[in-house]
Amino acid sequence: MSGDETRPQGTSAPDDAGEAVPFESPDVYGAYPRLSDDQMARLAERGRRRAVESGDVLIREGERCETFYVVLTGSVAIVEDYGTPDEHLLRVHGPGRFIGELGLLHGQVAFYTAVVRDPGEVLVLSMDQLRDLVTRDSTLGDLVLRACLGRRALLVGQGAGFRIIGSRYSADTRRLREFAARNRLPHRWIDLETDEEAEALLRRFGIGPEETPLVIWRDTTLLRNPSNAELARLIGLPPLPAQKGFGDILIVGSGPAGLAAAVNAASEGLSTTVVEAIATGGQAGTSSRIDNCFGFPSGISGAELTERGVLQAGKFGARITVPAEATRLEPHDGHYTVAFADGTEITARTVLLATGARYRRLHAPGIERLEGTSVHYSATVYEAQQCRTDPVAVVGGGNSAGQAVLFLAGYAPQVYLLVRGPDLAIHMSRYLIDQIERHPRVRVLLHTEVTRAIGDQVLEAVEVVDRRSGEHDRIAVRALFVFTGADPNTEWLSGTLALDARGFLLTGSEAQTSSVSELWQSQGRNCLTLETSLPGVFAAGDVRSGSVKRVASAVGEGAMAIHFVHRYLSRTAHPGSTDTSTRTRPKESAWLA
Repeated sequence: MSGDETRPQGTSAPDDAGEAVPFESPDVYGAYPRLSDDQMARLAERGRRRAVESGDVLIREGERCETFYVVLTGSVAIVEDYGTPDEHLLRVHGPGRFIGELGLLHGQVAFYTAVVRDPGEVLVLSMDQLRDLVTRDSTLGDLVLRACLGRRALLVGQGAGFRIIGSRYSADTRRLREFAARNRLPHRWIDLETDEEAEALLRRFGIGPEETPLVIWRDTTLLRNPSNAELARLIGLPPLPAQKGFGDILIVGSGPAGLAAAVNAASEGLSTTVVEAIATGGQAGTSSRIDNCFGFPSGISGAELTERGVLQAGKFGARITVPAEATRLEPHDGHYTVAFADGTEITARTVLLATGARYRRLHAPGIERLEGTSVHYSATVYEAQQCRTDPVAVVGGGNSAGQAVLFLAGYAPQVYLLVRGPDLAIHMSRYLIDQIERHPRVRVLLHTEVTRAIGDQVLEAVEVVDRRSGEHDRIAVRALFVFTGADPNTEWLSGTLALDARGFLLTGSEAQTSSVSELWQSQGRNCLTLETSLPGVFAAGDVRSGSVKRVASAVGEGAMAIHFVHRYLSRTAHPGSTDTSTRTRPKESAWLA
């Protein structure tokens, strides 16, 4: 692994640090910063120096890494499929660079191998030593965070990580691909129908097409149609914690409201557990770009906003588990127990429900059989990459639809926006309307409703009707993206908590009115603003009746909910419990936990 022979296509000659830098990929993510002399000196005070020889493996793909390395002299190569015929050089780090990406911070296994290329010396720090240092040095901490976020984005874009082999028409293939994409896990999909590599891999492992989908990693690990939980364990996502006493708060849902609540609760000293059924970020996590989020004048993707929230919550000690599908909530000896699909139960003093809402399904002939293959309810890179040569349509008139249109127009040659109403301004922000009206590849059709999807295995066209004239038309598109309102994720709470007519959780005075009057009389108080019909159970974000369906308002409600949690806990504190009125905030040493 020396010289230009190992340099992948599209890379330049090594820079002054001996690093191969892709021509097409300048470091726009801030993924490869060089540490300053002062930062190196501070790291050296806590770490230990270690001599390394060419070929020494520092991090091995598929194994958990708990060590932070800084290159002092020599160079370290980042390689995928190390030691196999498919070995691929991703990057070379020279002096002043550090080794690691988002998996290091999350405790996941590595998606690459770090091997010494040129002999020299590295600085070695344990994760505890790194946590202690960045707690005292926010500049260094932010530098590491930004770099790790950028490196994960690059890994995802390069198709590194595990491989999913399966048919595009298989529901389980779609499930695994969605789980990997929503959780921003580096992976590559190999299409059973069109990719020649699929047949070769199946022969290698002696498996028939009927046994797919498969997950293959490093040619040594093979999972046959794994559950989401099995895939999560493979790459090191933490399981549900074993019950040890009662936590202060259990947050169900990890969209903007849930993550904001986790940050505020954990930073104020509450023992905090967050559980999520599919992926952190919720609906917002699937947004291609959010331009009206306070504090991000140049916009931010839902994925990046989510990762920042997850890392910030972890910084203060919140524990986040994915996937964990809640199935039941019930009172238990003055606390609350939440049961999960795998049979696990967690008991906490308070519960915050931030399960959000999912986009409403489009009911028209032909739609159901195409869902997941060419009819989608999110617009991420995962879906957009399938639309590079074909026209697509987006259904909806709100901000989510507008953001999806602009994102997809960067991939597809033509994007149709189909809106039932007479004017985009009814539900969409002006900044989105202006961009849509100016975009040369976007065509807006108002007063338009989808009546039928045409295509057996993939979408070929949609039939639409003009609601004013009754005139029918057919639009040739290969994918349909649906953003037509939302239904709350509250089926599992029906009969337990008060819901409004559409299934959203009632809170405050409305929840109290729907409750048994004696319940609140026994509390000696009224229902708090974000409290549901059960004392100590709160709701925030899109799942709450009457909430404003915006990222900023969800973040605000998540933070505000913790204020009410403190008020509730201060009233119910008893001997042996933790009185939140006297708690002190912990040091931020849980960062990177």
